[in-house]
Amino acid sequence: MSAFVDTNVLVRHLTGDPPEMATRATAYLSAERELLLTDLVAAETVYVLESFYEAPRDDVAQALRSLIAFDSIVCVDPSLLLRAVEVYETDRVDFAEAYLVACAESTGVGKIASFDRSIDRVDTIERVEPPPRDAGIERGGFQQGWDEPAGL
Repeated sequence: MSAFVDTNVLVRHLTGDPPEMATRATAYLSAERELLLTDLVAAETVYVLESFYEAPRDDVAQALRSLIAFDSIVCVDPSLLLRAVEVYETDRVDFAEAYLVACAESTGVGKIASFDRSIDRVDTIERVEPPPRDAGIERGGFQQGWDEPAGL
């Protein structure tokens, strides 16, 4: 493994923006033998392409597939990432939820605890919502203040 690859190198390569950095990024990706693409960087790449470049979902999905297939790119679990891309593209859920679906499927857990109803579009897993709070039970959280870890 020669290095981990960061989102900015991938985005420059995929978008050609700015041209000078894009040329360098593409040359680097082509010249290196093995660059590790983490799942987090893949997710961030989706986010940048969607939010900043306003790329259509189908284009983003194809871009991720091309990165995963790139000769010098190595992924920890390429089949997991490819399944996340498939769910993202076909079921029209955010990439983070698509990744959770792929994880739930691959581990056999089959359930995702979430308030996000878009996950219901995927029929291979079950979405479960945390139950409503009992009236007499107080729970911690940002609004009520969590206890700070010792030493902070």
